[in-house]
Amino acid sequence: MSKNKLYTEIANTSTEALQSEFTAAKMRLTKMKFNHAVSPLEDTSVLKKAKKEIARMATELNKRKLSNQA
Repeated sequence: MSKNKLYTEIANTSTEALQSEFTAAKMRLTKMKFNHAVSPLEDTSVLKKAKKEIARMATELNKRKLSNQA
């Protein structure tokens, strides 16, 4: 999936759905980190990808929050 498609997908998601997906993604990352500490993951790039996805969602949520305040 290209970056532009990810951005548009996140931008087109409702705020409530994005907030719940953000929370779920953070929980998944925590579980992946724990599993990686116990037994190494086969593909550690999934951790980096998950962090970037979480950052994209956080950025969009912050952008929406700031636009509502203005």
